[in-house]
Amino acid sequence: MITPEQYSEELYKEDEALLNVKRTLAEAGIQDVSVAAGYGRLLTMLVRMSGAKSVLEIGALGGYSGICLARGFAGEEGRVVSLEISDVNAGLARRNMEAAGFGGVAEYMIGEALDSIEVLEQRGDRFDLFFIDADKGNYLNYLEKAIALANPGAIIVGDNTLLRGRTLNLDKNGPSVQIMRQFNEQIASDPRLLSTFLPAYDGLALAIVK
Repeated sequence: MITPEQYSEELYKEDEALLNVKRTLAEAGIQDVSVAAGYGRLLTMLVRMSGAKSVLEIGALGGYSGICLARGFAGEEGRVVSLEISDVNAGLARRNMEAAGFGGVAEYMIGEALDSIEVLEQRGDRFDLFFIDADKGNYLNYLEKAIALANPGAIIVGDNTLLRGRTLNLDKNGPSVQIMRQFNEQIASDPRLLSTFLPAYDGLALAIVK
């Protein structure tokens, strides 16, 4: 029997721009930990439904999620500020965004994400949607920064909230697992947020800033 995720993916045709991201990651010898295809489609829908014009992506990798986010603008004016610690990854993401027709949409800031966020704070930047998919040890910090930089009604999305099942396994208590559990609990209980938790793929947390 196939899984629900496998069934859902079989409903959709292969996406050449996103397949190209996966090819370029493999060619570069970079582990492909891009957002799941189903959640990539959800990112596009969230940008479109919310009318977001300014998106902060924490973790670019090869540009998979960046393409999904940019597609949500549907030809309207919008920008994706993408924070990436690796200049190699950022360069690959930039090329893949250009190949997908979104070369003028993304701004890349290379270095530690919290340092880049400090620059954004100093610039007075505000965002309508946040996608968190970077080092798990800073997820709580990223959540607080997202709330601080949020326009009213902004959406916050956190990926990999199940950590390939480790979040659910009480025998697993490493630092990243403990922080992810705290992140999930914070998303669920923070009075500043309206939220839900999607358990498919590797888990996704969704919140709206009140």
